Amino acid sequence: MRIQAAVLRRSPVGRPYVETEPLAIETLDLDGPGPGEVLVRIHAAGLCHSDLSVINGDRPRPLPMALGHEASATVVETGAGVDDLAPGEGVVLVFVPSCGRCLPCAEGRAALCEPGAAANAAGGLLGGGRRLSGGGEPVHHHLGVSAFADHAVVSRRSLVKAEPGLALDRAALFGCAVLTGVGAVVNTGRVTPGQSVAVVGLGGVGLSAVLGAVAAGAARIAAVDLSPDRLAFARDLGATDAFDARDPDCAATIRAALDGGADVAVETAGAVAAFDTAYAATRRGGTTVSAGLANPRERLALQQVGLVAEERTVKGCYLGGGVPARDLPRLMRLHLQGRLPVERLMTSRGPLAGINAAFDALAEGRTVRHLIDMAA
Repeated sequence: MRIQAAVLRRSPVGRPYVETEPLAIETLDLDGPGPGEVLVRIHAAGLCHSDLSVINGDRPRPLPMALGHEASATVVETGAGVDDLAPGEGVVLVFVPSCGRCLPCAEGRAALCEPGAAANAAGGLLGGGRRLSGGGEPVHHHLGVSAFADHAVVSRRSLVKAEPGLALDRAALFGCAVLTGVGAVVNTGRVTPGQSVAVVGLGGVGLSAVLGAVAAGAARIAAVDLSPDRLAFARDLGATDAFDARDPDCAATIRAALDGGADVAVETAGAVAAFDTAYAATRRGGTTVSAGLANPRERLALQQVGLVAEERTVKGCYLGGGVPARDLPRLMRLHLQGRLPVERLMTSRGPLAGINAAFDALAEGRTVRHLIDMAA
């Protein structure tokens, strides 16, 4: 079938994107689903810094590539062997397909699926193939999803059924921002009621982490960012304290306010300076979680004696450190109960044709989550 998709053919591309136009809306050929695959009609797709990092060159990927990895959709057609989904059902797309057979999957660490990581790096689907092409040439899939399009073919392992009653525009956020941010708090940080949490970086993932800390029953939630507007927004979502990341004494101020520091500090900005703040704001014996994707060239410098003598724990967190098939239904049910108001993160929306201007807004911090509405 013929589809419309946002295709990246060169990287890095500088801003303003409304002028440099890194993404072109192209007509592509989409093959039908192979065994274990599903054809879906995209309903809504969120713009994320992980997409932006491919455009600006921080995350090199094979090109050309149809971008987009955070989305919701409805099932159109299933390939051979897929018998648990039916046309018309709503689904959430997940950016790491999990094979269920490799050692990380067997350990319950779906985010580290080895075949899934290999397929994502190669720009293919979990089964090894590609279903996109343009002008007779292959076009790569972004993280097995390529959601900035009206339709996509994905592995069944890249899909989780949406909970009945959940609006599909809201469902789009669960596949990345909500799963990653809330998971960083509850799966990787293992926050328990009454603990203190610091969240450094208040984009879509960071603000989801704030919502996760509220849902987990944290007694103190310190929000840290460069933007006064984001800090105010975080307070409105339930943060008890707000700190200006530009303050050279920011970490010391947090430690003083939280009686020695945060039990768990979560960095979501993908910047070494943000991680340094999170680490310095963590109490003795506490845990620092890094969920932001920095440029691969960046390196951390930790004081080894402090890591040992203060019994610190530093953890990486990818895909929320969880199992999407288990965690996404739980998170969606929390939302339906009113305990995870993710709709508040949806600050703007627009058509696929406006995607370059929308990425400018994301890069400049003018939006939290912009949704591409495929019906617009």
